[in-house]
Amino acid sequence: MENFADVQYILTSFLMLFAGALVMWMAAGFAMLEAGLTRSKNNVVILIKNIALYAIACIMYYVVGYNLMYGDGGAFIGSMSFALNGISYDDHSLMADFFFQVVFVATAASVISGVVAERMKLWPFLIFVVVLTSVIYPIQGHWSWGGSELGGFMAGFSDFAGSTIVHSVGGWAALAGVLLLGARKGKYSKDGKVRPIPGSNMPLATLGTFILWLGWFGFNGGSVLAMGTKEDVDSIALVFAGTNMAASVGAVTAAILTQLIYKKVDLTMVLNGALGGLVAVTAGPDLGMFVAFIDGLVAAVLVVLAVPFFDKLKLDDPVGALSVHLVNGIWGTLAVGIFSADVSILAQLKGILVVGAFTFTTSFVLWYILKITIGIRVSEEEEYDGEDQHETGLEAYPEFAKNLK
Repeated sequence: MENFADVQYILTSFLMLFAGALVMWMAAGFAMLEAGLTRSKNNVVILIKNIALYAIACIMYYVVGYNLMYGDGGAFIGSMSFALNGISYDDHSLMADFFFQVVFVATAASVISGVVAERMKLWPFLIFVVVLTSVIYPIQGHWSWGGSELGGFMAGFSDFAGSTIVHSVGGWAALAGVLLLGARKGKYSKDGKVRPIPGSNMPLATLGTFILWLGWFGFNGGSVLAMGTKEDVDSIALVFAGTNMAASVGAVTAAILTQLIYKKVDLTMVLNGALGGLVAVTAGPDLGMFVAFIDGLVAAVLVVLAVPFFDKLKLDDPVGALSVHLVNGIWGTLAVGIFSADVSILAQLKGILVVGAFTFTTSFVLWYILKITIGIRVSEEEEYDGEDQHETGLEAYPEFAKNLK
């Protein structure tokens, strides 16, 4: 029996490490997607943001965030200890668990980067990431995954891999930021018309989407959190298949809808349709293929409707991340309450509201402090020239730029 326990420990720890590596690769997907859907004059800053936010998340979550989320504390926060002190597990490696969890934190931060792209200063963004990954994300995570139910208010809430706890957290934080930041110059005319600002590289955006799709198998599959029995492996396989189905249905549905509405297929909507399906299914990828199909179908409809809706509100989101991660984070979480006999939709709604209110409020306060102190938006000249020239002195495609001259 001792050897059997060792085998379970090894296999479960391996699952977390391997799945965590897949999720880490999603950082590359976010970077490529964001760079492809924005203008090349801002690509260097975008790439810096994406690699820096991942590194910051890994440092801050290790130093303080993991203990705040999983340490033994009160209903509101976990332990105030540092560097994983006082936490141990009998059935898997502590460091494997930390690594698997920290890549989720970085994912939440990545969502924000795309929404505020092309007009936010680099360093205020990175300061926000420090606080998000060390304090805001871990505190709300403590109320569910961390073991606390916030005085019972989160009791019954179910979020398998983070439609709310990860994706909508990034969405709420981004929404707070964009409200204070404002739209890119020229995005909306004085009479309210929307002026499209095309991305610089559709192949790169498509590559980013495929990388994210691949990484999502680790995101959801690893969240089974066990690989020591046949039943565990069957559960992982079901989650993989459901995750793939939701993304596939999301992509096809978005293609059909844009053809019907605009008389042309919109690649950016197809990419975000797939990603919307992935976000939605994340709350319940273990509920079966039919639920995954519905998750992806509704997610694509929501993406196609939400992108122009946010534009009507003049909330400029260059990559559509609010539609993908916030809107479908909410939908996917509610879907669990609709389709699971063991979960109440009221409990899901409570969880969405509690996490959303906390994240949006704390993020708005932090963004506002940054705005009135060091400023969060680049100057009009810097925005016109491109952030790369002023923030980094580099160009993403220097030879191409020289040829144009």
